[in-house]
Amino acid sequence: MSPTFAPPKPSMLASAIVCALGFMPLAHAEDTPKTSDDEQIERISVTYQASLAKAASMKKEDTKVTDVITSEDIGKFPTENIAEAIQRIPGVQISNINGRGSTISVRGLGAQYAKTTVNGQTLASADFTSGFRYDIIQSELASSIEVIKSPTADMDTGGLSGTVNIDTTSPLSYTERKILTSIKGQYSEYSPTDNVTPKGNVTYIDQFNDNTLGVFLNAGYQKLDDRVDNAWMGRWFTTDDGDYFPRRPRFRRIDRETNRYLGNGAIQWRPFDHFETKLTAIYAKDETDQDLNQQVFLFNRDQIELQGEPTDGVYTKEIIRDFTLENNRQMEENSATSEAFTWDAKYDTDYWTFSGVAHYTKGKATHSEEAAILATVIPEATLDISNRSMSFALSEDLTDPALYPMDMPRNEYPNGQTQFMNADETAFQADALRTFDDGLLRSIKFGVKYRKEKFERSVYRTDRAAIGEAADEDLPPMSDYNFMVRDFLDGEMNIPSAWIAPDIQAYRDALAAEGVVVPTFFAAQSSYSVTRNILAAYAEANFDTFIGDMPFRGNVGMRYETTDRDIDTYLTGDVNPQNEEIREVIGTYTTNYDYHNFLPSMNLVLEMTDEVLARVAAAKVLVRPILTSNTQIAASESSSANSFGTRTYTINLGQPEMKAMTANQVDLGLEWYYGNGNSLTMTLFWKEIMNGTVTDFVCPSQYNGTELTGTGAECTDVDGNIFEISSTYNTSTSIDLKGYEIGWNQSLDAWLPIAGFGINANFTYIDADESEDFELTNSSERTWNVIAYWENDTFSARVAMNHRSPYVQDSSDSFFAREGRVVDGREQVDVILGYSPTENIDIRFGAINVTGKNEEAYFADTMKVWQTTSAIGRSYYMNLMYSF
Repeated sequence: MSPTFAPPKPSMLASAIVCALGFMPLAHAEDTPKTSDDEQIERISVTYQASLAKAASMKKEDTKVTDVITSEDIGKFPTENIAEAIQRIPGVQISNINGRGSTISVRGLGAQYAKTTVNGQTLASADFTSGFRYDIIQSELASSIEVIKSPTADMDTGGLSGTVNIDTTSPLSYTERKILTSIKGQYSEYSPTDNVTPKGNVTYIDQFNDNTLGVFLNAGYQKLDDRVDNAWMGRWFTTDDGDYFPRRPRFRRIDRETNRYLGNGAIQWRPFDHFETKLTAIYAKDETDQDLNQQVFLFNRDQIELQGEPTDGVYTKEIIRDFTLENNRQMEENSATSEAFTWDAKYDTDYWTFSGVAHYTKGKATHSEEAAILATVIPEATLDISNRSMSFALSEDLTDPALYPMDMPRNEYPNGQTQFMNADETAFQADALRTFDDGLLRSIKFGVKYRKEKFERSVYRTDRAAIGEAADEDLPPMSDYNFMVRDFLDGEMNIPSAWIAPDIQAYRDALAAEGVVVPTFFAAQSSYSVTRNILAAYAEANFDTFIGDMPFRGNVGMRYETTDRDIDTYLTGDVNPQNEEIREVIGTYTTNYDYHNFLPSMNLVLEMTDEVLARVAAAKVLVRPILTSNTQIAASESSSANSFGTRTYTINLGQPEMKAMTANQVDLGLEWYYGNGNSLTMTLFWKEIMNGTVTDFVCPSQYNGTELTGTGAECTDVDGNIFEISSTYNTSTSIDLKGYEIGWNQSLDAWLPIAGFGINANFTYIDADESEDFELTNSSERTWNVIAYWENDTFSARVAMNHRSPYVQDSSDSFFAREGRVVDGREQVDVILGYSPTENIDIRFGAINVTGKNEEAYFADTMKVWQTTSAIGRSYYMNLMYSF
């Protein structure tokens, strides 16, 4: 059921924050003792239970609505990356990209709605069109991770759903030298090489000159071999009565080889008590080679004979005759790098603290692909996608080379593109804090910040079909040059589980022997850049007083930001005579748009007893227009040939006047901390989201002078060319998002005769009131995580289960959801066993997804008609850590 609380109206948000100050009691608070840096607990906790207790203490002392994971949590979770660690936090969900936990959503909003910072500053995402990719960051980067759900005025904006801040190690937080080394071997069930892959990491921390100078260095390397298999229904037709029927089944197997590199370091200098400065550098790189094999079955309307009656508006059975099969083998090279350099300094006197930050970060992603695409004709097949599965029987054997004669409808190599994406940010920040000894007001903080962000995408295409200099008879025959794909989906479902694929090296050799050089052209119509200059100023007041004898503390602030945005695109004209997929550049075009936002915030904490406290938080938050591969504020166009002699044009019309998406939000929390790290917390939350974005397929009467007919995605010209034209725009309606989070941390020592047992669990419920034209995607109504653990000085064991209920996706969320899908609910069980024979040695065995759960999805919202099956498989690892 939905939460029962009634939040204030959005129009009352700012006045409520101001009125809260007016009704604060005027009793003065006693000075609250502060913990000095020298008294901080060292980052690496001795036990998992101790790290949970530390995280609970940090949450209790914070004025914001926040949750924390310390380094021991990350280090001991059976996870490959930070994303899989922070999904244990209430309200955080993880999303898979090709089977790997890669992006996160906070409180039901997708990856692009969360802000990610490192030490409070932006870390540029390598691929800015996918949301922040946590899978390329090894967990050793972080000393702690904080998910902040109610911001303060001094924080950077951009986290409509929340801000994930990763803190790296400060060497002067330690009092002695530490050297940690670890080696790891990992095995994936679906590994294409069937090899155990290595990982190594070394950390060095030291202090010099009477602990006034600290050095931290960390370096790591990881190799991964794995595979993901996907079968899905890519597209659908509609009947005159509005019923759907399938038209494009697809099989895809991706074999991956990944190399990851991590470098992280800091120099911290504290020459005297009132001054401190630190220089931090971060480098993270992911290089992944993919061997992608696809079978794409292309049905035309006149080839399909529908069987039976529709189920919930969908025909699930059909016979298809004389249709085209495209056999696509694609070799991909992907490189993603994120770097950041931060210098910060702080100087304080008895009442003033002055601080400054200079920060630069850049992300770079390169994606290149070369594909051989062969086409043949299948005389007949039967398709049945009822019973929440797929049965697909073909009249031909997909493993038979004779299926591919010399004269084929399509025989193309290379077909592919190279895409370069660059993102960078330069930032300068200055802050001042004035503290007071007595009175209601304990401090006033104010500051300014300037940020310049730039996002640039450049696309290049290489297409042999457009050149046509090699005859079909000169290309390698499938009878002599082929590659066999086997055990697709591990034999699940009643579909072909093996097929023959082209040998790309043979194609390379054939073109070289013919002396054919396929030129590469700049695809200006798919390239653009966006620059944003952001100037911000804020003021924040912190208070500490009493209501009766109950301590009452908090802050209230206002942030003002102005954003000036330039979009640089190319003006294109006629088609390049050597490549139909390229348009000639005839000029450039710059569009400017600016806007400003006032963002009030308030965080209040009432300590009702030593163990129980209540929270109230309210704020206005924003996220600037999101850039994805499908939704962007710059116009772009691409095209590709079809095996039946036509072309498909993919066009995004862009929206240069796209506004920032904003939300008014309120949090109400009640927390009980009842000793020895035990806690029970509950938070009710509400957001009203405004200026939401919608992407629709449209079919105008003409595009670039070409007459078009049809509706939505079924849009064609007189020659049968397909135009997939999408339009993205801000909606005038708003959407209410509300829900609650429950967190529970419980040691069982007082209840059981054997010490060391405990439970850590959380549950989140989200209810979204959808508007007519804006649907909240990637949002599960219910998510929960349960971790049961046992440990003593030598042994430890932990079982973690996480669950998320079904959620909707559209084309901006997933390649598999072009016309919408609902991803089924799924549980994942992870296990870790630990053995520490000495205080310097730690050995861990981990198993991820031990039940081997696949990811399933269904068409529309019926949850009855099959749409996708993704086989992820299990993985296992052994890790040895030694410290001295």
